[in-house]
Amino acid sequence: MKINYEKIAKEARKTVLRMIFKAQTSHIGSVMSCADIMAVLFEKIDLDRDRFVLSAGWKAAMLYYHLWRKGRITEEELNSYCQPGSKWIGLSEPIHPDIPIAGGSMGLGLPGAVGLALAKKLKGEEGKVYVLLSDGEMQCGTTWESALIASHHKLNSLVVIVDYNKLQAMGETNKILRIEPLVQKWLSFGWHVIHIDGHDYKGIEEAVFNRMESEEFSVVDSKPWLERPKAPVCVIADTIKGKGVSKFEGNNFYHYKNLSDEEYSEALKELNL
Repeated sequence: MKINYEKIAKEARKTVLRMIFKAQTSHIGSVMSCADIMAVLFEKIDLDRDRFVLSAGWKAAMLYYHLWRKGRITEEELNSYCQPGSKWIGLSEPIHPDIPIAGGSMGLGLPGAVGLALAKKLKGEEGKVYVLLSDGEMQCGTTWESALIASHHKLNSLVVIVDYNKLQAMGETNKILRIEPLVQKWLSFGWHVIHIDGHDYKGIEEAVFNRMESEEFSVVDSKPWLERPKAPVCVIADTIKGKGVSKFEGNNFYHYKNLSDEEYSEALKELNL
């Protein structure tokens, strides 16, 4: 049966919008930019075998939604997002077996994910380790140190997805500290690199899960995947911050701003179209 990723992502956006509005918190632009990636990832991932690390921990509301959708947390836990006394706060913390690494302080998720992948390799365990990074984390030394370690140890169970929306808390990513050419940087660290549209469901699925069988999305350099079967994988996903609501799209004001009643109503109306 064909999976309707668009419907899943739309429901995720609406629910997360409600959660964030109810809590009067922020990071609405960030959670919207990764919604399509997360819709595909969590339809395919096996949380009993695979591990997921949300390094960009401020996107926690989207993670909680998908954990709820997969039956890993209760509806009561989901609805307690950022409510008084709740442990389900706006940054991902290791409060649940499916959240193994704390996220929020940039540059911490990938080191943890490398540790998880190395442990899997040493133990001979099956499964992958998926980690979602922000583009701002491309400015962190821990990211590149971890990239070197992963390549050195041939951690081919490790899959990094960079939510490349070109904006971070205080402005345009490449104006704050230039990270381009991003593809070439990851290649130079010995990774297999795939560059996609982060809102194209087919492209996301092919890049993250079917890359060994697909030629259309699998190569950005001259070396085909089968010549480097033990390299870790970096999927650079071009996204739009705030994707799904026109007022939020590309508007970094909604990185920290909470939503007014009017903004919430307008956004929900657009998502319901």
